[in-house]
Amino acid sequence: MMRAVFKLLVLLVLLVPALAHAEEARLDHRAVAAQIVQQGNALMMTYDPAKSTDTADAMSDVYFSVFEESGFEADLGAVDPDAKGELESKFAAVISQANAGADKAKLEQSWRALESRLIEVAAARAAAQESAGWLGAFLQSLLILLREGFEAILVIGALVAYLKRLGADDKLKVVWQAVGLALVASAATAWVMNTVINVSGANREAMEGVTMLVAAVVLTYVSHWLFARREAQRWQSYIKEQVEKALSGGQMFSLGFAAFLAVYREGAETVLFYQALMGSAPGQTMPITAGFVVAAIALVAVYWTINKASMKLPLKPFFTGTAILLYVLAIVFAGQAMLELQGARWVAATPLDGFPNLPALGLFPTAESVAAQLLLLATLVPVIGTWAVKRLRAAP
Repeated sequence: MMRAVFKLLVLLVLLVPALAHAEEARLDHRAVAAQIVQQGNALMMTYDPAKSTDTADAMSDVYFSVFEESGFEADLGAVDPDAKGELESKFAAVISQANAGADKAKLEQSWRALESRLIEVAAARAAAQESAGWLGAFLQSLLILLREGFEAILVIGALVAYLKRLGADDKLKVVWQAVGLALVASAATAWVMNTVINVSGANREAMEGVTMLVAAVVLTYVSHWLFARREAQRWQSYIKEQVEKALSGGQMFSLGFAAFLAVYREGAETVLFYQALMGSAPGQTMPITAGFVVAAIALVAVYWTINKASMKLPLKPFFTGTAILLYVLAIVFAGQAMLELQGARWVAATPLDGFPNLPALGLFPTAESVAAQLLLLATLVPVIGTWAVKRLRAAP
């Protein structure tokens, strides 16, 4: 088991730094923000609700050709994903309102909220960049991989522990093969996006959104399946009679696919974040590499801890906890998927005034992202109903 983990760790260490090439020029955050503000103000001055789609298209072009193509988006995602998610949500709201022909005063209000936050974030990033040294580059590199890899490690650790608790150790190779394939696919995707076809703009946002949405659906399915197993009686007999049948068909594919998506959904983005970090901290290859390696080792330690602790838990609490963990991650992925699809203009963005913006939880102040999460929560109704019926029937 640990040999497989070690091989994947070596693969991860070799793949990402090799693809993270340094940019020639340091990103000027204030200049990029100033350009966006200038173009945005011009669009607000000429906005006509009768020709609203022109403004929506132009603002969308500002987002992709300036905010994204300049490297600002990737740089921000590498060091402050909450701010990145907040700005993306505000951009989506302005574009969606313009596309719907909103009142000029309402549209300008949304734009001013975006403008002020953009200027604030740009100033903070510029100041941090100027003061960053060896330690700053090390910590940023460390946090990128820890943040992006933690959710994947939770999913993988839960799936591996599940198979081990069922005595299906021979099936573990499916999970690890899926993880290895996802790492290679992530590196290949990043390389293709940057080198071969230069995937960017709406296509890139759409690809990320669809991947996250599929991951949310698969994790929801797996979590419900795990929850159903928690009520099985006489576990030893159940294992002997059912485990091979259950894991030889679609269920095993679902587990492997869940592991693949958990890694792949973050993999390509992680490579791009390291590229952005290399560009914002030229000459800091050593601390960035050191931070990456330390983070990779820490993730292995987290996996080992999860694996060991899960083997000591009683079966029923273990299955319940695993199902809840995967379900919560599915809800987070659903909210994040809507944000990406809104950036691609596949989904509208209806602002919810006063609603919290918590990207780490997939919570964004738009009706569509909240609706996606509520839809997944609604799938709990039959599960809770079935559980309640069983409890009532079992009561004396």
